[in-house]
Amino acid sequence: MTKPTRVLERVEGLIERLEQIIDTPNAEPDWSTATAFRWRCASRFGHCKLEPIRRPHRIDIANLHGIEQQKQTLERNTRQHLAGLPANNALLWGARGTGKSSLIKALHSSYAEHGLRVIEVEPEHLGDLPDILELTAERPERFVIFCDDLSFNANDQQYRALKAVLDGSLTSSADNTLLYVTSNRRHLVPEQMQDNQQARVYDNEIHPGDSVEERISLAERFGIRLSFHPFDQERYLQICRAWLEHLGHPDPAGERVRQAALAYALDRGSRSGRVAWQFARDWAGRYQLGEEHLD
Repeated sequence: MTKPTRVLERVEGLIERLEQIIDTPNAEPDWSTATAFRWRCASRFGHCKLEPIRRPHRIDIANLHGIEQQKQTLERNTRQHLAGLPANNALLWGARGTGKSSLIKALHSSYAEHGLRVIEVEPEHLGDLPDILELTAERPERFVIFCDDLSFNANDQQYRALKAVLDGSLTSSADNTLLYVTSNRRHLVPEQMQDNQQARVYDNEIHPGDSVEERISLAERFGIRLSFHPFDQERYLQICRAWLEHLGHPDPAGERVRQAALAYALDRGSRSGRVAWQFARDWAGRYQLGEEHLD
């Protein structure tokens, strides 16, 4: 056998192995092992699978304070979904640390025993949504696909694929699956000053306003859009007190606690539920450790 022939056979064998990898169907998980899953792509050839999350983050929805209206709306929508009734995809947008992703995790904690299953998908894998829907479409459970911290660049064309899914598969053929998305951006894409200059020709486009409308219309595909805003001082302090009570602190409303909580927020440049939780853990932990002088 000549050397070129041997090389050719090795190349053909390599191609066959690559085709086997590429053509391998996305494996269906053992649905009985978990109530939360993560879409994991371990191969650069596109082979992905649903991976069980053995220890999901458990959050009691009663411990989420300052977002009562948002909780009520999304919880009602989730109950409709679990009952097999019409329900909407949801976009949770707003300031960081205000409880967007925590609310979705809390709904999983509350309703997993009622058949709710959550599938976490990274933003870069949203193009795989049709493959995920293939795995969930015939299942008796009710699914929420959770995509955290989603945003697109102004020139990112992937948002069009998501628009197509929102207008089609997720609301029709796969009626047991909803999409819950969190983002810091109201329209999921950056808005620029030039967007307001519709009377001028921009980049040789005669009707630039049409392009702007196309880019910001993605958010309108979500039937529920909930806004999360930074807390004012009093609301932030209320959340601090609530977390301290939850952690067993004996004097959550004391003046020293109040001053320390405000200083903690000032140091971090934010009054949010996340900062309140971090302060409460720090203060309660130091108290229980026996520090005589808390400041």
